[in-house]
Amino acid sequence: MPLSSGTKARSSDPMRLSVRDDTSHIEAAWLYYHDGLNQNDIAERMCISRASVVNYLNEARNRGWVRVHMDSEVFKGHRLAEELCAAYGLTEAMVVPDDPVAPDGTAASVARVTRAAADWLPRLLEPGDRLGVSWGATVYQMAQQVPNAPIPDLTVIQLLGSRPAALGFAAEACTAMLAQRLAAECINFHAPLVLSNKALRDALCNEPVVRDQLAALATCNKTVLACGTCDADAHVVRSGIVTPQEIANYRARGAVGVICGRLIDEEGQPVVADVEDRMIGVSLDQMRNKDMALLVAAGQGRAHPARAAMKGGFVTHLATSTRVAEELLEMT
Repeated sequence: MPLSSGTKARSSDPMRLSVRDDTSHIEAAWLYYHDGLNQNDIAERMCISRASVVNYLNEARNRGWVRVHMDSEVFKGHRLAEELCAAYGLTEAMVVPDDPVAPDGTAASVARVTRAAADWLPRLLEPGDRLGVSWGATVYQMAQQVPNAPIPDLTVIQLLGSRPAALGFAAEACTAMLAQRLAAECINFHAPLVLSNKALRDALCNEPVVRDQLAALATCNKTVLACGTCDADAHVVRSGIVTPQEIANYRARGAVGVICGRLIDEEGQPVVADVEDRMIGVSLDQMRNKDMALLVAAGQGRAHPARAAMKGGFVTHLATSTRVAEELLEMT
């Protein structure tokens, strides 16, 4: 009997899929992605409705059985990518087209960039690398989409202490997820990002386990990062590192971006916040001049922070969208 589209609602839970459901999902995915049949042909061949074919294909992708990959060379060869490299001294740049139905840089366009960056990252890594990982929604979204691509003798290192963050954006979650996808050794930072006073921060930094972790992050030869904004809704504000009034004051002093909780001006130079002497994590000096530093920049308001990060020497590789790329080129 043909399966109706209603069957998909029950099979959306992987634990409730029957053997027949599993076989059908696999067969539909194979016929579509490998043999090149269209959905109508698959429905006729499998004696099911076209709606069921659509559901099977969506389920196969959602469960990770199928991953559509576009060669990063296509995006790196984009005219805007070449112009960005020339203008900002980058090694490579990848420019992804904005979603045409999300013209204002909404989540759909951001997702395109994080997906492209996730496909690109494993190709920028080599055996023996030590990859430092920043935090935030952009890095977390990218980490979720990195393919399972084991890299021998890779170490993934959390660059800053822990801080509660909504929806799993915490630094330790970003690091652990990337390490899992890349089959790497994971070094998480077992210390808070911000302490209540400098004396406590200094004492904790002298504890052997924290001292060893600080030494480890100083050895990173590659990094993946985002550069946050300095507006009232910035990640450093939402995570409670600085208050809305404080970020407004720092913005008045010239702050335009945030890298690993530390503020920078439009030239990529530090804007020292009062909280910094209570923070545990990588310094801005330690973030500069890496063999590879991949900045993922997408969404409204990201051009100015990205420019500051590139001007400051924190970036060698850039993954961004057409709109942000155009804004960056207008600033040169």
